[in-house]
Amino acid sequence: MIRKATATWTGNGKEGKGRLDTASGVLDQTPYGFNSRFEDGPGSNPEELLAAAHAGCFTMALAFQLERAGFAAEELRTEAAVSLGKDGDGFSINRSALTLTARVPGIDAAKFDELAQTAKSGCPVSKLFNAEITLDAKLA
Repeated sequence: MIRKATATWTGNGKEGKGRLDTASGVLDQTPYGFNSRFEDGPGSNPEELLAAAHAGCFTMALAFQLERAGFAAEELRTEAAVSLGKDGDGFSINRSALTLTARVPGIDAAKFDELAQTAKSGCPVSKLFNAEITLDAKLA
């Protein structure tokens, strides 16, 4: 399975403008730039998108863990807070903090914690934060 998104950028780093598009159309010319990334301006940014991906992936992984263990959640609500920090001359994503609120009838705290920890380490996006990343770069 392959999912695709496209980033288009014009201009320099600070004054330039970008847009994000996804094959599904969920993002359609969604603006991003220096202001939306570093100054809380309008538009999206890569860290916000990673936070959404991590929250969604983890929550779905937990739903599957619960199902396998014989439980069904009434509601799982996860916030992911992705931190971007200075790293030498650049930046790095140094943390993704997941905060979960759940309603799961019939489960005890120990079992819930076990399943949540398994989902945290097993969801594909959690694994991505430590994954090898390759690049095939070509000039047009």
